[in-house]
Amino acid sequence: MKFKRYTLEDCQHATGIVLVIDVLRAFSTAAYAFSRGAIEIRLVSGIQEALELKAQLPNAKAMGEVGGLPPEGFDFGNSPTRILEHDLAGVTLVQRTGAGTQGAVRAVNADVMFATSFVVAKATIDHVLKLEPTEISFIITGGMNNDEDAACADYLEIKFLRHSTETASYIQRVKSSRDALQHMEEHPQFPYADLDYCSRIDAFNFSMPIAREDGQLIMRPKGSP
Repeated sequence: MKFKRYTLEDCQHATGIVLVIDVLRAFSTAAYAFSRGAIEIRLVSGIQEALELKAQLPNAKAMGEVGGLPPEGFDFGNSPTRILEHDLAGVTLVQRTGAGTQGAVRAVNADVMFATSFVVAKATIDHVLKLEPTEISFIITGGMNNDEDAACADYLEIKFLRHSTETASYIQRVKSSRDALQHMEEHPQFPYADLDYCSRIDAFNFSMPIAREDGQLIMRPKGSP
């Protein structure tokens, strides 16, 4: 099995099976949103696009960030801690973030795409292996120097190859990463608890495949939220 890595700058070249990684925090927050009952998440690149789509859909709310903070008109930010405070049963979410959703939107040549983070690692691996891949591409949405996303890719590679590995070093890489520094001062939208929630490896038993439907990117959990 071969692996390739891309960033937001070149992910349009990713083909085949593509795993879009955002650990801190978009695709960790998405998983926690599904655990609170959200039925689907529609991924977009722009703020206005998110608000317009929210207005068009029944029982929809906007979730995401610009610079880590929720834009005006958004119902939720990008925090697992904060999203867990809400009952999202039956809600459709429209998600816009600066990294994770951009990777999904830009991966225009992906044949199969998954939103990925540590919290859904095993479920994602199990789902992908059923597709009998010979090559898997990772999109490191925060950039190659954004260690929490690179750590997740490293972990997934090892697990795809069915090798054993400890988990402590990967968790430490999340908590020591550049983006983790924002959580050290306990801003309401950057709670320290997010670092724990985002580094809970295999917290959930579902994967998050992304389908293209009627020109939109729609993510639904595959498995048991």
